[in-house]
Amino acid sequence: MNDLQKVVRCASQAAWCSIVVGAIWLTVSWLIWMALLNSQPAWLLRLWGGGELTWPFVHTVFIWFMVVAKLILFTFILMAVCLSCWARRLGKGCCTTD
Repeated sequence: MNDLQKVVRCASQAAWCSIVVGAIWLTVSWLIWMALLNSQPAWLLRLWGGGELTWPFVHTVFIWFMVVAKLILFTFILMAVCLSCWARRLGKGCCTTD
């Protein structure tokens, strides 16, 4: 196993660990927000600035936040798949320039 293969394999493992942490974070934040959106506490609107803020607006902001976070996580998944494939090809020796 050469140095490049070790580096790519470690990067691939780190990417998959980051994806797991990100997926757990998204799931926990989704559960918390669903509980908050279901109970609609008044303190949350005051925390966000109060005024003309409404619950449908808070719901829309949360939906867009989750969409962007999932797109970022999807990008990480594509990167991890590419790194995993590259590490596998390096391990098979088909990418050598000897």
